[in-house]
Amino acid sequence: MTGRWRTKSVEQSIADTDEPGTRLRKDLNWWDLTVFGVSVVIGAGIFTITASTAGNLTGPAISISFVIAAIACGLAALCYAEFASTVPVAGSAYTFSYATFGEFIAWIIGWDLILEFAVAAAVVAKGWSSYLGTVFGFGGAVADVAGVPLDWGALLIVVIVTLLLARGTKLSAGVSLVVTIIKVAVVLLVVAVGAFYIKAANYTPFIPPAEAAEGGSGSEQSLFSLLTGAEGSSYGWYGLLAGASIVFFAFIGFDIVATTAEETKNPQRDVPRGILGSLVIVTVLYVAVTVVLSGMVSYTVLRDAESPNLATAFEANGVNWAATVISIGALAGLTTVVIVLMLGQTRVLFAMSRDGLIPQQLAKTGEHGTPVRITWIVGALVAVAAAVFPIGKLEEMVNIGTLFAFVLVSAGVIMLRRSRPDLDRGFRAPLVPLLPILSIIACVWLMLNLTGLTWIRFLIWMGIGVIVYFLYGRRHSVLGRREAAARS
Repeated sequence: MTGRWRTKSVEQSIADTDEPGTRLRKDLNWWDLTVFGVSVVIGAGIFTITASTAGNLTGPAISISFVIAAIACGLAALCYAEFASTVPVAGSAYTFSYATFGEFIAWIIGWDLILEFAVAAAVVAKGWSSYLGTVFGFGGAVADVAGVPLDWGALLIVVIVTLLLARGTKLSAGVSLVVTIIKVAVVLLVVAVGAFYIKAANYTPFIPPAEAAEGGSGSEQSLFSLLTGAEGSSYGWYGLLAGASIVFFAFIGFDIVATTAEETKNPQRDVPRGILGSLVIVTVLYVAVTVVLSGMVSYTVLRDAESPNLATAFEANGVNWAATVISIGALAGLTTVVIVLMLGQTRVLFAMSRDGLIPQQLAKTGEHGTPVRITWIVGALVAVAAAVFPIGKLEEMVNIGTLFAFVLVSAGVIMLRRSRPDLDRGFRAPLVPLLPILSIIACVWLMLNLTGLTWIRFLIWMGIGVIVYFLYGRRHSVLGRREAAARS
């Protein structure tokens, strides 16, 4: 197929991984991938989003919201596991889309992932900087440089992570393992200590009666509200489901495991294990934390707190030392999140560069078997964004970008089953096409619950991507040049 709808066969994608000069080293096993998954998913969200959602939307039923979110996330995870075991190539959703929907859609999803990972890494780096100040007892890691506020804490973590990634994925995995052990230990400590302060009365009412919510207006409303004129509510069944839409984003990140498929020794077996294993571990930890949190304090205490988090529940019970421990856990959590987000960013760009959709020279790998040029470019851009720009309000862009990728991957599983039933699939998602269809429905619903302003920003970014593709990518595509050579 010619033009922008040309597809890159699975066989060609795999063959390209052996090209001299752009070959990635296969260092990872299923345990490394599971650590990566747990590393990126358990971030500051478990320490903050849980308390605020329980206080403002769900009440004690927050644990049910997490289970619903985990099920929705699990649907997409099964689709990712099948694709990654079938096409074990760097690039994740970008590479999968190239094999099913064609070059143009692959470019669109690649452009989308660039935004998702870059913004997420910068936002998380800023969060790391703020927790750094909390742990070490100073106000904030920000200095005034020539009249410009410079977040040196965010700059510090991005530089450290860039150096680690340039030295090799296995080293990054080792560092992630150590830091992940620390933050999981903190989560387990929170559960173990908090369990002694549970009071059964705090679980009643489990689903509080619905109340009118104080929502935003105009473009700050969810797209669903803007389209239907509906008004939301706190608590009740609507609050429980709305809470699931919010805490879903505490699970985001497992998809990055798929970007490391090309660097895995046995991707057909290990990538599905890494994706599904990390999701199970995280779900168990999240539900345990929510059950303990809801039992420690009444949801009204969390609702009335200025900035509720896990520490709020411990302080209400006189366990003040827990605030410091939780801050250390959050700092550790955010460290590994930055590592894995930037790893995912570099691998998507590496795959696009190898395909010629961005300059091919960037795909060159160094002595450690990593795309050094791309790693340093990504590090520099994320460092500048995190250190200088106020990007906190762009967090929802990460959510919409991730969900868009989930939709395409889920649809791609159905298409590839029909077009290439002969492919060797190390893992097969069950109940296809029903399961991918349910995944698509769940993800689209969650996208509709994001604000209208987020949708506007997303469409503008995508419009820029279309222009870049037609001005550069389409003309320099390696697949396009191969087809042209074959015709001549």
